Amino acid sequence: MIKINKLHIAHPLGNRALRVAVLALLLATNAGAQNYPAKPIRLILPVGAGSTSDTIGRMVARGLAERLGQQMVVDNQPGAGGNIGMPMAARAAPDGYTLLMISSAQAISPHIYTKLSYDLARDFAPVSQLADGLYLLAIHPSVPAHSVKALIALARVRRGELSFGSAGVGTGTHLTGELFKAASKTDLLHVPYRGMGPAIAELVGGQISMAFLGLPSGLPQTQAGKVRALAVTSAARSKAVRELPTLAEAGLAGFEATTWQGIVVPVGTPREIIVRLQAEVVRVSQSTEIRERFAALGVEPVTSTPAQFANYIQSEILKWGGAVRATSLAKQ
Repeated sequence: MIKINKLHIAHPLGNRALRVAVLALLLATNAGAQNYPAKPIRLILPVGAGSTSDTIGRMVARGLAERLGQQMVVDNQPGAGGNIGMPMAARAAPDGYTLLMISSAQAISPHIYTKLSYDLARDFAPVSQLADGLYLLAIHPSVPAHSVKALIALARVRRGELSFGSAGVGTGTHLTGELFKAASKTDLLHVPYRGMGPAIAELVGGQISMAFLGLPSGLPQTQAGKVRALAVTSAARSKAVRELPTLAEAGLAGFEATTWQGIVVPVGTPREIIVRLQAEVVRVSQSTEIRERFAALGVEPVTSTPAQFANYIQSEILKWGGAVRATSLAKQ
C-alpha cells in the first residue's frame, strides 16, 4: 500500500520513481547544453541606443551570432541607471538564451538605490568581461598646471575654488572625480550636467576647471588645444596617448577608475553553456575587426574567465562604494 502524507512518498517504488525523474531531468538539461544553441539568443542591453555600451554590445552580438550560428536579438532596455533591464534579465530562464551586458554603472547602483529588485552577485553568473575604457584628466588651459602634481598643489592652495564637471550626480565621471579628491586630499567643487556634452562645452569655455573625459570625446579636444590632458585613469598607459602618465605614476598610488562592460547570464545557467559562451566571447574579442573598432571607441578588448570576472565585479562594487560614501549621495 502506498501512503501519501503531505506529499511524502513512503513506498520504495515512489523513491525509485523520484530518482528516475531527477535523473531524467539531469539528462535533459545535459542534452540541452550539448545542443546549445538551438534557437535565437537575446542580449539585453540596459542602456539606450547609440551609447558606447550599446555600440560595444551590438559589435559583440554580431560576432557571437557568426560564431554560434544563431541570431542574436539585441534588446535595449534603458532607464533608471540600468534598473529596468537588470531585473528583466534576472527573471529570465537560466537556459543560455538570455544574456545581459553589464557595465561599471551596475557596480555603482547598489550604493545609490536601496530598492533594487535584483542583486548583481546573487542573481547573475559572470561569463566574461568585454572591454575596458579610461578617462582623461583634462583641465582648461587657463589653469596654471602642467602636471598632476602641480594641479594637486594648486587645488590645495585654492581649496574649493577649482571645479570639475560630470555627466550627472552618481555617474562614473562624477565618482571618478570623488575618488580623485579623496586620493589627492583636495577640495574640488562638483558641477553636474545632463550628460558629458554640456560638461565638455563648459570646460572648453572655461566655466569649469577640469573634468574626467572619455577618450573618444576628450582626445579631439586635447589635440585641438582646447583642453590640456594631464593623465589617464587606467592602471596602465593607453596605447592611444602613450605620452600621458597614469594617475598612479603621477603620484596617486593604486589609483584606477575605468568604464567597463561584460557579459553575465541568469544564475543557474548550466556550466557547459557558460564555458561555451566564454570561449566564444574570447574568440570574438580577439578578432582584428573587433580590436580595430574598439580602438576607434577608445576602449580595449578585455576578456576573463567567469571566476576572474566575478572577482573583478566584487572589487569594483567595493571601490565605487567608497566613492559614493565620500559624497553626500543618499540611497534612493
